[in-house]
Amino acid sequence: MHDRAKIHVQAGAGGDGCMSFRREAKVPRGGPDGGDGGRGGDVVLVCDSSLRDLHAFTRRTNYGAGRGGHGEGALRHGANGRTLEIKVPPGTEASGEDGELDGRRWELLAHGQRARIARGGVGGHGNKRFATPTHQAPRFAERGLPGEQGWLQLRLRLLADVGLVGLPNAGKSSLISRLTRAAPKIADYPFTTLAPVLGVLEDETATRQLVVADIPGLIEGASAGAGLGHEFLAHVERTQVLVHVLDIAPELSGAEGADAAANYETIERELAAHDERLARLPRVLALSKADLVTAARAGEAVREWQARLGPDVPVIATSSATGAGVRELAELLLRIVPDLQASPAVGPDDRESLADAGERAWGAEKAGGAGDDGGAVGVAGAGRAGGAGKGGGAGEGELAEHMVFRPGGNRRGFAVRRLGEGVFEVDGRGVQRLVGRYDVENPDALAYLEERLRRIGVIEALEREGFQAGDEVRIAGVVFELDPDVSA
Repeated sequence: MHDRAKIHVQAGAGGDGCMSFRREAKVPRGGPDGGDGGRGGDVVLVCDSSLRDLHAFTRRTNYGAGRGGHGEGALRHGANGRTLEIKVPPGTEASGEDGELDGRRWELLAHGQRARIARGGVGGHGNKRFATPTHQAPRFAERGLPGEQGWLQLRLRLLADVGLVGLPNAGKSSLISRLTRAAPKIADYPFTTLAPVLGVLEDETATRQLVVADIPGLIEGASAGAGLGHEFLAHVERTQVLVHVLDIAPELSGAEGADAAANYETIERELAAHDERLARLPRVLALSKADLVTAARAGEAVREWQARLGPDVPVIATSSATGAGVRELAELLLRIVPDLQASPAVGPDDRESLADAGERAWGAEKAGGAGDDGGAVGVAGAGRAGGAGKGGGAGEGELAEHMVFRPGGNRRGFAVRRLGEGVFEVDGRGVQRLVGRYDVENPDALAYLEERLRRIGVIEALEREGFQAGDEVRIAGVVFELDPDVSA
Protein backbone atom coordinates (compact mmCIF):
# COMPACT_ATOMS: atom_id res chain seq x y z
CA MET A 1 0.00 0.00 0.00
CA HIS A 2 1.33 3.44 -0.93
CA ASP A 3 0.45 6.00 1.73
CA ARG A 4 2.91 8.76 0.74
CA ALA A 5 3.62 10.60 -2.49
CA LYS A 6 5.29 13.78 -3.64
CA ILE A 7 4.10 15.58 -6.76
CA HIS A 8 4.79 18.87 -8.49
CA VAL A 9 1.75 20.92 -9.52
CA GLN A 10 1.67 23.86 -11.90
CA ALA A 11 -1.44 25.96 -12.43
CA GLY A 12 -1.95 27.41 -15.88
CA ALA A 13 -0.59 30.82 -16.81
CA GLY A 14 -3.00 33.58 -17.78
CA GLY A 15 -3.20 34.54 -21.44
CA ASP A 16 -1.77 37.85 -22.66
CA GLY A 17 -4.00 40.75 -23.52
CA CYS A 18 -4.00 41.92 -27.12
CA MET A 19 -2.95 45.29 -28.48
CA SER A 20 -5.10 45.89 -31.54
CA PHE A 21 -6.91 48.71 -33.32
CA ARG A 22 -10.10 48.47 -35.31
CA ARG A 23 -9.35 48.52 -39.00
CA GLU A 24 -12.38 48.63 -41.28
CA ALA A 25 -13.30 50.43 -44.44
CA LYS A 26 -15.20 53.66 -43.79
CA VAL A 27 -14.38 53.50 -40.05
CA PRO A 28 -11.56 56.02 -39.55
CA ARG A 29 -9.84 55.99 -36.19
CA GLY A 30 -11.75 52.92 -35.08
CA GLY A 31 -9.96 52.89 -31.76
CA PRO A 32 -8.49 50.09 -29.66
CA ASP A 33 -10.22 46.71 -29.78
CA GLY A 34 -7.75 44.33 -28.13
CA GLY A 35 -9.38 41.53 -26.14
CA ASP A 36 -8.37 40.19 -22.72
CA GLY A 37 -6.40 37.02 -22.10
CA GLY A 38 -8.12 34.04 -20.47
CA ARG A 39 -7.46 32.95 -16.90
CA GLY A 40 -5.15 30.00 -16.36
CA GLY A 41 -6.60 26.72 -15.15
CA ASP A 42 -6.52 25.77 -11.46
CA VAL A 43 -5.15 22.56 -9.98
CA VAL A 44 -7.81 20.93 -7.79
CA LEU A 45 -7.69 17.86 -5.55
CA VAL A 46 -10.90 15.82 -5.64
CA CYS A 47 -11.73 13.19 -3.03
CA ASP A 48 -12.77 9.91 -4.67
CA SER A 49 -14.03 7.11 -2.42
CA SER A 50 -13.24 4.51 -5.09
CA LEU A 51 -9.51 5.02 -4.48
CA ARG A 52 -7.72 3.29 -1.63
CA ASP A 53 -4.09 4.46 -1.77
CA LEU A 54 -1.66 6.78 -3.55
CA HIS A 55 -0.22 4.18 -5.89
CA ALA A 56 -1.16 6.18 -9.02
CA PHE A 57 1.31 8.90 -8.07
CA THR A 58 4.27 6.52 -8.29
CA ARG A 59 3.99 6.59 -12.10
CA ARG A 60 3.63 10.34 -12.56
CA THR A 61 4.94 13.26 -10.52
CA ASN A 62 4.30 16.37 -12.64
CA TYR A 63 0.81 17.80 -13.06
CA GLY A 64 -0.07 20.94 -14.97
CA ALA A 65 -3.34 22.75 -15.71
CA GLY A 66 -4.19 24.41 -19.02
CA ARG A 67 -2.94 27.84 -20.02
CA GLY A 68 -5.36 30.67 -20.70
CA GLY A 69 -5.78 31.71 -24.32
CA HIS A 70 -4.39 35.03 -25.58
CA GLY A 71 -6.72 37.88 -26.41
CA GLU A 72 -7.26 38.86 -30.03
CA GLY A 73 -8.50 41.82 -32.00
CA ALA A 74 -12.18 42.70 -32.42
CA LEU A 75 -12.54 42.36 -28.63
CA ARG A 76 -12.13 38.59 -28.75
CA HIS A 77 -11.15 37.33 -25.33
CA GLY A 78 -8.98 34.29 -24.77
CA ALA A 79 -10.52 31.09 -23.40
CA ASN A 80 -9.94 30.15 -19.78
CA GLY A 81 -7.45 27.36 -19.21
CA ARG A 82 -8.62 23.82 -18.43
CA THR A 83 -8.85 23.05 -14.72
CA LEU A 84 -6.84 19.98 -13.73
CA GLU A 85 -8.57 17.64 -11.27
CA ILE A 86 -6.39 15.20 -9.37
CA LYS A 87 -8.27 12.38 -7.63
CA VAL A 88 -7.11 11.24 -4.20
CA PRO A 89 -8.55 8.73 -1.70
CA PRO A 90 -10.44 9.79 1.44
CA GLY A 91 -8.12 10.60 4.31
CA THR A 92 -5.53 12.38 2.17
CA GLU A 93 -3.57 15.25 3.66
CA ALA A 94 -1.78 17.59 1.27
CA SER A 95 0.86 20.07 2.36
CA GLY A 96 2.82 22.51 0.21
CA GLU A 97 6.59 22.40 0.50
CA ASP A 98 7.85 25.28 -1.64
CA GLY A 99 6.90 27.98 -4.10
CA GLU A 100 3.52 29.62 -3.63
CA LEU A 101 2.24 26.45 -1.92
CA ASP A 102 4.73 26.62 0.94
CA GLY A 103 3.02 26.45 4.33
CA ARG A 104 -0.45 25.61 3.03
CA ARG A 105 -2.28 22.51 4.12
CA TRP A 106 -5.46 20.74 3.05
CA GLU A 107 -7.34 17.65 4.21
CA LEU A 108 -9.95 15.69 2.25
CA LEU A 109 -12.19 13.24 4.06
CA ALA A 110 -15.50 12.76 2.23
CA HIS A 111 -16.29 11.73 -1.33
CA GLY A 112 -16.68 14.71 -3.63
CA GLN A 113 -14.73 17.20 -1.53
CA ARG A 114 -12.61 19.60 -3.57
CA ALA A 115 -9.60 21.70 -2.63
CA ARG A 116 -7.98 24.23 -4.96
CA ILE A 117 -4.28 23.58 -4.54
CA ALA A 118 -2.81 25.99 -7.09
CA ARG A 119 -4.58 29.02 -8.49
CA GLY A 120 -4.34 29.78 -12.19
CA GLY A 121 -2.72 33.01 -13.32
CA VAL A 122 -4.85 36.05 -14.14
CA GLY A 123 -5.20 36.93 -17.81
CA GLY A 124 -3.89 40.26 -19.06
CA HIS A 125 -6.14 43.11 -20.18
CA GLY A 126 -6.22 44.15 -23.82
CA ASN A 127 -5.54 47.73 -24.82
CA LYS A 128 -9.27 48.47 -25.03
CA ARG A 129 -9.32 48.38 -21.20
CA PHE A 130 -6.87 51.29 -20.95
CA ALA A 131 -8.68 53.71 -23.25
CA THR A 132 -9.76 56.93 -21.52
CA PRO A 133 -11.11 60.27 -22.79
CA THR A 134 -7.59 61.72 -22.51
CA HIS A 135 -5.74 58.65 -23.76
CA GLN A 136 -7.86 57.26 -26.55
CA ALA A 137 -5.25 55.11 -28.31
CA PRO A 138 -3.21 53.13 -25.74
CA ARG A 139 -0.48 51.18 -27.48
CA PHE A 140 0.14 48.56 -24.83
CA ALA A 141 -1.58 45.58 -23.24
CA GLU A 142 -1.02 43.51 -20.11
CA ARG A 143 0.74 40.19 -19.95
CA GLY A 144 -0.88 37.25 -18.24
CA LEU A 145 0.50 36.19 -14.87
CA PRO A 146 2.01 32.74 -14.25
CA GLY A 147 0.01 30.23 -12.24
CA GLU A 148 1.00 29.06 -8.79
CA GLN A 149 3.32 26.10 -8.63
CA GLY A 150 5.29 24.03 -6.16
CA TRP A 151 5.91 20.60 -4.69
CA LEU A 152 3.07 18.98 -2.80
CA GLN A 153 3.47 16.26 -0.19
CA LEU A 154 0.54 13.81 -0.09
CA ARG A 155 0.00 11.67 2.96
CA LEU A 156 -2.79 9.14 3.46
CA ARG A 157 -4.15 8.57 6.93
CA LEU A 158 -6.54 5.65 6.81
CA LEU A 159 -10.19 6.24 7.59
CA ALA A 160 -10.56 3.05 9.61
CA ASP A 161 -13.06 2.37 12.40
CA VAL A 162 -10.85 -0.14 14.21
CA GLY A 163 -7.07 -0.24 14.39
CA LEU A 164 -5.07 -3.35 15.31
CA VAL A 165 -1.87 -2.40 17.12
CA GLY A 166 0.86 -4.41 18.75
CA LEU A 167 4.48 -5.45 18.62
CA PRO A 168 5.91 -7.15 15.52
CA ASN A 169 4.81 -10.77 15.22
CA ALA A 170 2.01 -10.33 17.77
CA GLY A 171 -0.49 -11.95 15.40
CA LYS A 172 -2.25 -8.91 13.93
CA SER A 173 -2.06 -10.06 10.31
CA SER A 174 -3.46 -13.48 11.15
CA LEU A 175 -6.25 -11.89 13.19
CA ILE A 176 -7.36 -9.46 10.45
CA SER A 177 -7.37 -12.30 7.93
CA ARG A 178 -9.82 -14.13 10.23
CA LEU A 179 -11.96 -11.08 11.03
CA THR A 180 -12.21 -9.88 7.42
CA ARG A 181 -11.42 -11.03 3.90
CA ALA A 182 -8.09 -9.21 3.88
CA ALA A 183 -5.12 -11.29 2.77
CA PRO A 184 -1.99 -9.81 4.35
CA LYS A 185 1.39 -11.46 4.23
CA ILE A 186 1.73 -13.89 7.16
CA ALA A 187 5.02 -15.45 8.24
CA ASP A 188 6.81 -16.61 11.38
CA TYR A 189 9.21 -13.67 11.51
CA PRO A 190 8.75 -10.02 12.57
CA PHE A 191 7.85 -7.12 10.23
CA THR A 192 6.06 -9.25 7.63
CA THR A 193 3.63 -6.33 7.19
CA LEU A 194 5.40 -3.31 5.75
CA ALA A 195 2.31 -1.22 4.94
CA PRO A 196 -1.11 -0.89 6.59
CA VAL A 197 -3.71 -3.44 5.48
CA LEU A 198 -7.45 -2.70 5.38
CA GLY A 199 -10.26 -5.20 5.76
CA VAL A 200 -14.04 -4.91 6.05
CA LEU A 201 -15.84 -6.57 8.94
CA GLU A 202 -19.56 -7.24 8.32
CA ASP A 203 -22.32 -8.32 10.63
CA GLU A 204 -24.38 -11.45 9.91
CA THR A 205 -27.02 -9.49 8.00
CA ALA A 206 -24.43 -7.61 5.92
CA THR A 207 -26.15 -4.33 6.86
CA ARG A 208 -23.33 -2.98 9.03
CA GLN A 209 -19.66 -2.73 8.06
CA LEU A 210 -16.55 -1.70 9.91
CA VAL A 211 -13.20 -0.92 8.32
CA VAL A 212 -10.39 -2.62 10.23
CA ALA A 213 -6.77 -1.54 9.75
CA ASP A 214 -3.81 -3.77 10.50
CA ILE A 215 -1.14 -1.28 11.54
CA PRO A 216 2.39 -2.65 10.93
CA GLY A 217 4.29 -3.68 14.05
CA LEU A 218 5.34 -0.85 16.33
CA ILE A 219 8.54 -0.93 18.36
CA GLU A 220 9.88 0.96 21.32
CA GLY A 221 10.67 4.52 20.29
CA ALA A 222 8.11 4.52 17.46
CA SER A 223 6.64 7.85 18.65
CA ALA A 224 10.09 9.40 18.23
CA GLY A 225 10.41 8.02 14.72
CA ALA A 226 12.16 4.72 15.43
CA GLY A 227 11.63 2.24 12.64
CA LEU A 228 8.69 3.56 10.62
CA GLY A 229 6.92 4.76 13.74
CA HIS A 230 5.59 8.12 12.60
CA GLU A 231 4.30 6.71 9.31
CA PHE A 232 2.49 3.82 11.02
CA LEU A 233 1.15 5.72 14.03
CA ALA A 234 -0.45 8.29 11.74
CA HIS A 235 -2.87 5.63 10.51
CA VAL A 236 -4.45 5.07 13.93
CA GLU A 237 -5.25 8.74 14.53
CA ARG A 238 -8.76 8.55 13.07
CA THR A 239 -9.82 5.16 14.42
CA GLN A 240 -12.63 4.97 16.95
CA VAL A 241 -11.48 1.82 18.76
CA LEU A 242 -8.03 0.26 19.16
CA VAL A 243 -7.57 -3.48 19.45
CA HIS A 244 -4.31 -4.15 21.23
CA VAL A 245 -3.12 -7.53 20.00
CA LEU A 246 -0.85 -9.13 22.59
CA ASP A 247 0.88 -12.50 22.40
CA ILE A 248 -0.62 -14.54 25.24
CA ALA A 249 2.63 -16.42 25.81
CA PRO A 250 5.58 -14.81 23.99
CA GLU A 251 7.99 -17.23 25.61
CA LEU A 252 6.29 -20.11 23.79
CA SER A 253 5.95 -18.51 20.35
CA GLY A 254 9.54 -17.35 20.11
CA ALA A 255 8.57 -13.69 19.74
CA GLU A 256 10.90 -10.92 20.90
CA GLY A 257 10.37 -9.91 24.52
CA ALA A 258 9.23 -12.73 26.78
CA ASP A 259 7.34 -10.47 29.20
CA ALA A 260 3.75 -9.89 28.03
CA ALA A 261 3.17 -7.11 30.57
CA ALA A 262 6.26 -5.21 29.38
CA ASN A 263 5.20 -5.66 25.75
CA TYR A 264 1.78 -4.19 26.56
CA GLU A 265 3.27 -1.17 28.33
CA THR A 266 5.66 -0.52 25.43
CA ILE A 267 2.87 -0.13 22.88
CA GLU A 268 0.62 1.89 25.18
CA ARG A 269 3.48 4.25 25.99
CA GLU A 270 4.27 4.84 22.31
CA LEU A 271 0.60 5.50 21.47
CA ALA A 272 0.27 8.07 24.27
CA ALA A 273 3.54 9.74 23.31
CA HIS A 274 2.43 10.12 19.68
CA ASP A 275 -1.00 11.60 20.43
CA GLU A 276 -2.79 12.01 23.76
CA ARG A 277 -6.08 11.37 21.99
CA LEU A 278 -4.94 7.81 21.23
CA ALA A 279 -4.47 7.19 24.93
CA ARG A 280 -8.14 8.06 25.48
CA LEU A 281 -9.59 5.88 22.73
CA PRO A 282 -11.64 2.82 23.76
CA ARG A 283 -9.54 -0.32 23.97
CA VAL A 284 -10.02 -4.02 23.47
CA LEU A 285 -7.23 -6.40 24.45
CA ALA A 286 -6.99 -9.45 22.19
CA LEU A 287 -4.72 -12.13 23.64
CA SER A 288 -3.52 -13.89 20.49
CA LYS A 289 -2.15 -17.38 19.86
CA ALA A 290 -4.34 -18.92 22.56
CA ASP A 291 -3.97 -22.29 20.81
CA LEU A 292 -0.38 -22.48 22.16
CA VAL A 293 -1.61 -22.81 25.74
CA THR A 294 -4.27 -24.88 27.48
CA ALA A 295 -7.82 -23.61 27.83
CA ALA A 296 -7.28 -23.28 31.58
CA ARG A 297 -4.15 -21.18 31.05
CA ALA A 298 -5.94 -18.96 28.51
CA GLY A 299 -8.87 -18.40 30.90
CA GLU A 300 -6.46 -17.53 33.70
CA ALA A 301 -4.65 -15.03 31.46
CA VAL A 302 -7.95 -13.35 30.56
CA ARG A 303 -8.89 -13.01 34.25
CA GLU A 304 -5.46 -11.61 35.17
CA TRP A 305 -5.53 -8.99 32.42
CA GLN A 306 -9.14 -8.09 33.17
CA ALA A 307 -8.23 -7.46 36.80
CA ARG A 308 -5.22 -5.38 35.71
CA LEU A 309 -7.08 -3.22 33.16
CA GLY A 310 -10.48 -2.95 34.83
CA PRO A 311 -13.99 -3.40 33.41
CA ASP A 312 -13.64 -0.64 30.78
CA VAL A 313 -11.21 -2.70 28.66
CA PRO A 314 -12.70 -5.99 27.41
CA VAL A 315 -10.20 -8.85 27.24
CA ILE A 316 -10.69 -11.75 24.81
CA ALA A 317 -8.43 -14.75 24.16
CA THR A 318 -8.23 -15.44 20.42
CA SER A 319 -6.64 -17.97 18.13
CA SER A 320 -6.33 -17.29 14.43
CA ALA A 321 -5.31 -20.91 13.90
CA THR A 322 -8.49 -22.42 15.40
CA GLY A 323 -10.82 -19.43 15.18
CA ALA A 324 -11.44 -19.44 18.92
CA GLY A 325 -12.61 -16.04 20.22
CA VAL A 326 -12.62 -14.43 16.75
CA ARG A 327 -16.39 -14.34 16.39
CA GLU A 328 -16.74 -13.02 19.95
CA LEU A 329 -14.28 -10.24 19.12
CA ALA A 330 -16.14 -9.37 15.90
CA GLU A 331 -19.48 -9.14 17.70
CA LEU A 332 -17.91 -6.98 20.41
CA LEU A 333 -16.47 -4.53 17.85
CA LEU A 334 -19.76 -4.27 15.97
CA ARG A 335 -21.46 -3.48 19.26
CA ILE A 336 -19.09 -0.91 20.72
CA VAL A 337 -18.06 1.04 17.59
CA PRO A 338 -20.58 3.87 17.05
CA ASP A 339 -22.60 3.72 13.86
CA LEU A 340 -21.64 7.11 12.44
CA GLN A 341 -23.66 8.10 9.38
CA ALA A 342 -22.11 11.56 9.07
CA SER A 343 -18.64 12.09 7.67
CA PRO A 344 -15.92 12.18 10.32
CA ALA A 345 -14.78 15.42 11.87
CA VAL A 346 -11.69 17.10 10.49
CA GLY A 347 -8.65 16.30 12.56
CA PRO A 348 -8.27 15.88 16.32
CA ASP A 349 -6.19 18.90 17.28
CA ASP A 350 -5.99 22.15 15.41
CA ARG A 351 -9.57 21.82 14.15
CA GLU A 352 -11.31 20.86 17.40
CA SER A 353 -12.86 24.30 17.77
CA LEU A 354 -14.75 23.83 14.51
CA ALA A 355 -15.98 20.39 15.50
CA ASP A 356 -17.10 21.62 18.92
CA ALA A 357 -19.14 24.37 17.27
CA GLY A 358 -20.89 21.83 15.07
CA GLU A 359 -18.99 22.94 11.97
CA ARG A 360 -17.32 20.76 9.37
CA ALA A 361 -14.28 22.24 7.67
CA TRP A 362 -13.55 20.46 4.41
CA GLY A 363 -9.95 21.09 3.36
CA ALA A 364 -9.10 24.40 4.99
CA GLU A 365 -5.92 26.06 3.81
CA LYS A 366 -3.54 26.68 6.67
CA ALA A 367 -2.36 29.83 4.93
CA GLY A 368 -4.39 31.25 2.07
CA GLY A 369 -3.26 31.47 -1.51
CA ALA A 370 -2.23 34.78 -2.97
CA GLY A 371 -5.04 36.83 -4.43
CA ASP A 372 -4.85 38.62 -7.73
CA ASP A 373 -3.65 41.82 -6.11
CA GLY A 374 -1.12 40.28 -3.75
CA GLY A 375 -3.52 39.62 -0.85
CA ALA A 376 -4.02 36.13 0.51
CA VAL A 377 -7.24 34.18 0.32
CA GLY A 378 -7.83 30.84 2.07
CA VAL A 379 -10.81 28.65 1.28
CA ALA A 380 -12.53 26.11 3.52
CA GLY A 381 -15.34 24.30 1.76
CA ALA A 382 -18.64 23.93 3.57
CA GLY A 383 -18.27 25.77 6.85
CA ARG A 384 -21.28 26.94 8.87
CA ALA A 385 -22.70 30.35 8.11
CA GLY A 386 -20.02 32.87 8.81
CA GLY A 387 -17.77 32.93 5.76
CA ALA A 388 -19.85 34.12 2.89
CA GLY A 389 -19.10 32.83 -0.58
CA LYS A 390 -20.35 34.39 -3.77
CA GLY A 391 -23.75 35.85 -3.40
CA GLY A 392 -23.48 36.90 0.24
CA GLY A 393 -23.56 35.06 3.54
CA ALA A 394 -25.47 31.91 4.28
CA GLY A 395 -28.58 32.01 6.41
CA GLU A 396 -28.65 30.78 9.96
CA GLY A 397 -28.28 27.01 10.15
CA GLU A 398 -27.17 26.75 6.52
CA LEU A 399 -23.79 25.75 5.20
CA ALA A 400 -21.98 28.43 3.25
CA GLU A 401 -20.45 27.34 -0.03
CA HIS A 402 -17.13 28.88 0.92
CA MET A 403 -15.43 30.48 3.89
CA VAL A 404 -12.93 33.14 2.87
CA PHE A 405 -10.18 34.24 5.23
CA ARG A 406 -8.30 37.45 4.51
CA PRO A 407 -5.30 38.46 6.62
CA GLY A 408 -5.15 41.92 8.12
CA GLY A 409 -2.43 44.45 7.55
CA ASN A 410 -1.23 46.08 4.37
CA ARG A 411 -2.19 43.76 1.52
CA ARG A 412 -0.05 45.78 -0.87
CA GLY A 413 3.00 45.95 1.33
CA PHE A 414 6.42 46.55 -0.15
CA ALA A 415 9.89 47.48 1.04
CA VAL A 416 12.41 49.87 -0.56
CA ARG A 417 16.13 49.31 -0.16
CA ARG A 418 19.09 51.39 -1.35
CA LEU A 419 21.63 48.99 -2.86
CA GLY A 420 24.24 51.58 -3.75
CA GLU A 421 24.76 54.99 -5.28
CA GLY A 422 21.87 55.55 -7.65
CA VAL A 423 20.56 51.95 -7.35
CA PHE A 424 17.35 51.01 -5.51
CA GLU A 425 15.35 47.81 -5.11
CA VAL A 426 11.63 47.47 -4.40
CA ASP A 427 10.53 44.17 -2.87
CA GLY A 428 6.94 43.04 -2.42
CA ARG A 429 4.76 40.39 -4.00
CA GLY A 430 2.07 42.80 -5.20
CA VAL A 431 4.60 45.20 -6.77
CA GLN A 432 6.49 42.34 -8.41
CA ARG A 433 3.29 40.97 -9.95
CA LEU A 434 2.37 44.45 -11.16
CA VAL A 435 5.71 45.00 -12.92
CA GLY A 436 5.54 41.53 -14.46
CA ARG A 437 2.39 42.51 -16.34
CA TYR A 438 3.92 45.25 -18.49
CA ASP A 439 6.64 45.59 -21.10
CA VAL A 440 8.90 48.29 -19.64
CA GLU A 441 10.52 48.74 -23.07
CA ASN A 442 7.21 50.10 -24.32
CA PRO A 443 7.01 53.85 -23.52
CA ASP A 444 3.22 53.78 -23.15
CA ALA A 445 3.34 50.77 -20.85
CA LEU A 446 6.14 52.31 -18.77
CA ALA A 447 4.22 55.56 -18.34
CA TYR A 448 1.13 53.66 -17.20
CA LEU A 449 3.25 51.56 -14.81
CA GLU A 450 4.80 54.68 -13.30
CA GLU A 451 1.34 56.06 -12.66
CA ARG A 452 0.28 52.81 -10.95
CA LEU A 453 3.45 52.80 -8.80
CA ARG A 454 2.82 56.41 -7.86
CA ARG A 455 -0.75 55.66 -6.79
CA ILE A 456 0.25 52.87 -4.46
CA GLY A 457 3.04 54.93 -2.88
CA VAL A 458 6.15 53.33 -4.39
CA ILE A 459 7.46 56.56 -5.94
CA GLU A 460 7.00 58.44 -2.67
CA ALA A 461 8.84 55.70 -0.74
CA LEU A 462 11.72 55.80 -3.24
CA GLU A 463 12.00 59.56 -2.89
CA ARG A 464 12.23 59.24 0.89
CA GLU A 465 15.25 56.99 0.35
CA GLY A 466 16.93 59.61 -1.87
CA PHE A 467 15.76 58.47 -5.30
CA GLN A 468 16.28 60.97 -8.13
CA ALA A 469 15.49 61.05 -11.84
CA GLY A 470 17.94 58.83 -13.74
CA ASP A 471 18.56 56.39 -10.87
CA GLU A 472 18.06 52.67 -11.46
CA VAL A 473 15.16 50.78 -9.91
CA ARG A 474 15.08 46.99 -9.67
CA ILE A 475 11.77 45.22 -9.25
CA ALA A 476 11.36 41.46 -9.77
CA GLY A 477 14.69 41.27 -11.60
CA VAL A 478 13.73 44.05 -14.04
CA VAL A 479 15.95 47.15 -14.14
CA PHE A 480 14.51 50.41 -15.46
CA GLU A 481 14.45 54.14 -14.86
CA LEU A 482 11.53 56.07 -13.43
CA ASP A 483 10.81 59.77 -13.70
CA PRO A 484 9.49 61.02 -10.33
CA ASP A 485 8.78 64.46 -11.77
CA VAL A 486 5.96 63.22 -14.02
CA SER A 487 2.73 64.48 -12.53
CA ALA A 488 0.05 62.04 -11.55
